[in-house]
Order: sequence, then C-alpha cells, then structure tokens
Amino acid sequence: ALALTLIAVPTLAATPGKLVSATPLAGAPAGAKAWRIRYTSRDKDNRPITVSGVVIVPRGPAPATGRPIIAWAHGTSGVAEQCGLSDKPTLFPSIAGLESMLAAGYVVAATDYQGLGNPGPHPYLIGNATAHAVLDSVRAAAQVNRSGAGNRFAVWGESQGGHAALWTGQLAGRYAPDLDLVAVAAAAPPTDLKANLTGGTNGPVRALLTAYTADSWSKTFGLKLSTIVRPVAADLITRLAKNCVTLDGFKTGTKIGLVRLTGQLRGVDITKSPRWAAIMRTNSLPATGFTTPLFIAQGGKDMIVAPTVTHAYMDRLCRAQVQLTRLDMPAGDHVTIGKTTAPATIARIGDRFAGKPAPNDC
Repeated sequence: ALALTLIAVPTLAATPGKLVSATPLAGAPAGAKAWRIRYTSRDKDNRPITVSGVVIVPRGPAPATGRPIIAWAHGTSGVAEQCGLSDKPTLFPSIAGLESMLAAGYVVAATDYQGLGNPGPHPYLIGNATAHAVLDSVRAAAQVNRSGAGNRFAVWGESQGGHAALWTGQLAGRYAPDLDLVAVAAAAPPTDLKANLTGGTNGPVRALLTAYTADSWSKTFGLKLSTIVRPVAADLITRLAKNCVTLDGFKTGTKIGLVRLTGQLRGVDITKSPRWAAIMRTNSLPATGFTTPLFIAQGGKDMIVAPTVTHAYMDRLCRAQVQLTRLDMPAGDHVTIGKTTAPATIARIGDRFAGKPAPNDC
C-alpha cells in the first residue's frame, strides 16, 4: 500500500506558485506516481490564496532539461467547495488522455481551481482567476519531489477548462514569464459568455449552468440574485448550486429542481442587468493577444456549448491572424469531446514540444 506521508513546504503568501504541501495519492496509472498538492496562487483581484490540485509523474528517469508539463484544466464539476476533483476516486478517469500523456513522458498538473477542494467562493468562468490557478499549478509541479518537471508546458482543457486554457494563453506571458508556454488546446470552450449562457438546446443543463454562474458570481462579486431573478428562482439557484456534477448523474430531487428552475428562467435575460452583463463581457475571450499556437476542437452535436458560438470565435481568431488549428467533429457531443479528440490533441502538443511548426487552418 502507498504510504500517505505529507511533505510540508514553507508558504510565502506573496509568491504565487509556491508548493505548500504534497500528499502521495493511490490509484495513479500503472508505473506513475501522483500527489495531491496545495499551492499558493492569486485570485481575480491579485490577492494571495491557496489552491489544491494534483501532479502526476510518469515512470522512468527525467531528461536533463526537465520533463515537459501538460496543465490539464477540467470541465464543470460544480461551484461548491466539495466539488473539487483532486480528492475524488474519479480523478484519474476524468483526465482525458492521461495514460497517453504519461507514456509520452509528460508531467500532468491538474488544478482544482480556486474554491473547489479549498475554501471558496469558486470564480466560475472568471478568466484571470482560473488562469492564475492553472499557471501556478505548473510552477508548483516543478517543486514536487522527484517530479523532474521543467518550465516548458502546454495547457489543455475541456468545457469550463477550455475557457481556462484559452485565458491561460492570454495571461501566461504577463503572469508567469518564468514559464515557457508552447501550446494551448481547448475542447468545446465557452468563448462568448452571453451567447453560451443564454444559448444551448438542453434546458435543464442550461438551468444548471445558470445556477452555477449566478451563485458563483453573487458570492465572488457581491451581487444580489434579486437583481436578475424572482425569489423562487433565487432559492432554487442557491440550493441547486450545492450539487456537484458526477459520473452517476443527479439525484431525483436535483432533477426536479432543475425542471422547476427551467420553468422559472423562461423569459429571464440576466444580461439585462448592467453589472452581470459587464462580467460576461470582461470574461469572454478576446481574439487578440495570443502569442502561442491554438488548437480548438468542437463537436457538431454539442447541446451545451453551441457549435455556432465556437465557430464564430474561431473565425474571429482567423481575422486577427492568430495561428489556429481547428478540429471539427460533426458527430461529437459535449460530454465526450475531450476524450474523443485526445489522440489528435496530444499529438499536436507533442509537435509543439518537439519544435515543429504549427499548422494554420485560417
């Protein structure tokens, strides 16, 4: 059995990316080692916080230049503190292409994000906060004993994590100039939050995402739910936001609550509130400012992140002359897009680590 010893590291609150602790985890893929970590980061207002996550290291000796890192950004798991993934038995199966990344010799750093697995609130779809958590997980990974991690990394995420990955690409040069970002990959990323949160064809899922967003932003920004919905809907939002996304789905009571909230949200447009609309604009992805090649995958049957929204964003990237590789999966859905596109994504990331020129589909 794997001994769960704790490696304590002094904390410097003013230094983001400082490893606080690393606890060995059981259940990693054969031959690999994993640690649940806690590390310092910065919130949306650049205040010091502590974030949790996991670092997974492949077998074999590390190269002299250090192992490359892939920062994995997970999709929506919830907005409550108990919705972090690093302490869940489903952690390893939830990381798309994990065994392939390890087989290629990469260290995998997977953040929980602020407020998941650690004290909240969780800043759901808030670009700079999630990017900080991703970038600082890469810094912390290099401090885990025997990780052999260097400073070259790629970031890859799905759904909410796709949004986080793209924001990481935006902010890496300014926030973490000590790191060398070679590639940014995103599967089904929300890019235009107004369009993404008010679109989608699955009513209950849209209601859940609205509940997560509204609950998170009300706590993160000190906003009142009464400015966007009636009291009955506000109560439903507060209760539903306590639920985490699981592989087994939701309990019957939660499903009933989602149906009720779907009805309550008919005719409601949260973008009519100037403050809520401003947050959506600020945390939607710009098309300019990228200095690293992008790889974006989108499924044509996605009922959560509308393909038309992602395609419109990719067109904007092309007009901005960003180096972009597109992967359209006509039959792809939202839930499986990360895993179905993993071979292509990991291959393209490998090419970037190898210094090969990135293709451009614009």
